Amino acid sequence: MAKRVLTTESGAPVADNQNSATAGVGGPILLQDQHLLEKLARFNRERIPERVVHARGSGAYGYFEVTDDVTGFTRADFLSEVGKRTETFIRFSTVADSLGGADAVRDPRGFALKFYTNEGNYDLVGNNTPVFFIKDPIKFPDFIHSQKRDPFTGRQEPDNVWDFWAHAPEATHQVTWLMGDRGIPASYRHMNGYGSHTYQWTNAEGEAFFVKYHFKTNQGVRSLSAEQAAELVGKDANSHQTDLLQAIERGVNPSWTLHVQVMPAAEAAEYRFNPFDLTKVWPHADYPLQRVGRLVLNRNPDNVFAEVEQAAFSPNNFVPGIGPSPDKMLQGRLFAYADAHRYRLGVNHTQLPVNAPKAAEVDNYGRDGLHATRHGSRHDKNYEPNSYAGPAQTDAALAAPLAIQGWTGTHEAPAHAKDDDFFQAGELFRLMSEEEKGRLVANIAGGLSQVTRDDVIEKNLTHFHAADTDYGKRVEEAVRALRED
Repeated sequence: MAKRVLTTESGAPVADNQNSATAGVGGPILLQDQHLLEKLARFNRERIPERVVHARGSGAYGYFEVTDDVTGFTRADFLSEVGKRTETFIRFSTVADSLGGADAVRDPRGFALKFYTNEGNYDLVGNNTPVFFIKDPIKFPDFIHSQKRDPFTGRQEPDNVWDFWAHAPEATHQVTWLMGDRGIPASYRHMNGYGSHTYQWTNAEGEAFFVKYHFKTNQGVRSLSAEQAAELVGKDANSHQTDLLQAIERGVNPSWTLHVQVMPAAEAAEYRFNPFDLTKVWPHADYPLQRVGRLVLNRNPDNVFAEVEQAAFSPNNFVPGIGPSPDKMLQGRLFAYADAHRYRLGVNHTQLPVNAPKAAEVDNYGRDGLHATRHGSRHDKNYEPNSYAGPAQTDAALAAPLAIQGWTGTHEAPAHAKDDDFFQAGELFRLMSEEEKGRLVANIAGGLSQVTRDDVIEKNLTHFHAADTDYGKRVEEAVRALRED
């Protein structure tokens, strides 16, 4: 076997990779040592800006296989027939902490899935919870600032966390999820995934439906108590990454079953609460789960930086038969996600191997920019329309149009008959066993009791009382007991 030759970035062979060029033995280093300068300069640039949210992540490749006929609801090609398989890439993540944080912490988990379909990439960006803390994207930067490290102390501050929640009563439902037993998944394999947002499906006849995605883990849901998580973090801060990597390497391929809830578009306007409110779930009694297929992960990335750190998911990457809904948080993310990647990775991040379509050909008039690898031939034009047989529009919309009416302005979400920020949080609490309620209350009180302002504590207690009288009473008593100690 021929010996491999070390080269510079330009391909020239490297004569000495152990010693820098100097002016004589023991003399100063020479500026002409191109290999040294290139090596140090490249090393200085190995890191890119980390994600503001979802910075710490793990990923894997796999496939999605259709198991049930859903062509009555969508004309998406990758869902067009039972047995059809589509290659996928998934990225799991924590939300609030930095790239150097630990895996086993109390935090929502990102569940971002890329389908490499024949009609282009479809990105489904969700979490391991079916709801979120806020319902309007204009509040998102403030929410994240309250959960991240304080600019003065450099720590996550209970005062900031709970002060924001005190002024966001719609967060009560998600807080109940986060502080409950599922707040710290035992691993990425042992948690569910949700599209969380409401999306639109359109069938071949042009009929529109609104859907919610539910990926149910086939490994069973397993979670950690606060005490178990603290112990695990001390042993292996990379616990979830370790588990996912080793499971796939052993051939234990994790899988999820995808179900959807389907609402005919005509029912949305008169539904008893706003079906596009990200802080609420659709009761299964109203819209039962319908099975679609299964997701299987069977291959680890070869390079975490190239394939996990540079993986870019954008919820505006739709395919024919799937589109957005009036969900305000989704509408904001249609811009924000892609813009974040343009900042971190550059305008041509879609040409990176992990992001580039694998089953479809890209053919458009985008040109140039940093790290461009797709230039076209010398005869290709960079404008449209043209007379040179360049790519042209299809005139076929990806999804059905959304009806709009009224005046422009900064409106609150439309009121439905049973819109309420607290009812579903109370329903979730009442579904819990006594042991689950006890752990939920202890987790909330452990954080809320650290808040230094009495008025912030009182505002939060008001939310729990509004959700359920017993819920509020238990949290209030537990906070009082911890503050008196």
